Parts: sequence; structure tokens; C-alpha cells
Amino acid sequence: QVQLVESGGGSVQAGGSLRLSCAASETIFSADVTGWYRQAPGKQREMVAVISGSRINYADSVKGRFTISRDNAKNTVYLQMDSLKAEDTAIYYCNLNPWGRPGNYWGQGTRVTVSS
Repeated sequence: QVQLVESGGGSVQAGGSLRLSCAASETIFSADVTGWYRQAPGKQREMVAVISGSRINYADSVKGRFTISRDNAKNTVYLQMDSLKAEDTAIYYCNLNPWGRPGNYWGQGTRVTVSS
């Protein structure tokens, strides 16, 4: 059972930046799909950004503002969030979907609050 631990959430004013981290308890391989999702109050969980190998996808709402990256040596995935908006307020979850191995893992979530 892989454990994912997120950190880096907090409160920030609109226009500010935050960097989220997600540390995995086991090795993350290049082909594994890792990503960030978020859930705002009263809304469904949505994809923010995913990375697998050299492929990266972003939600349209965060393109140009958020950057996902991964350090396989540290088994850690990052989400750099710049130019934050009030609508980015949500709980952010890290996800690991191993390639070629069973399981689909979620972190406990980290709260991001952006005040306008």
C-alpha cells in the first residue's frame, strides 16, 4: 500500500504563489501516472495536472499558471501554483496510478485558500 503525503497548502492572497509537494512511500517510476486533483466546496473533484514520463496535461483553467513536476529520485511530485485566483480555492489531492502494477492511490489532501 503506497502512502502519499501532501504538504505546502495554506492561505494566500490572489496573485500569490504556493508550491505543493507530494511524497510517496515507495518508488515512483517514470511511466507511472501522477497528478494533482482538487475539490472545491459543493463541486466534484477535478483534474488539475497529470504527468507520466514526458507527457503532461493541465486543466484549461490552470494552463500558464500552474506547473507540475516530478523528482523520481525523491519519489516526490510538485505543483507550483502562480497567479492564484479565488476560484483556485479547494482541497488539493495527490494521485498515483502505477503503470503495470495494481492500485490507485490518493493522498489525504491539502487545503488551499485564495482570498481576493
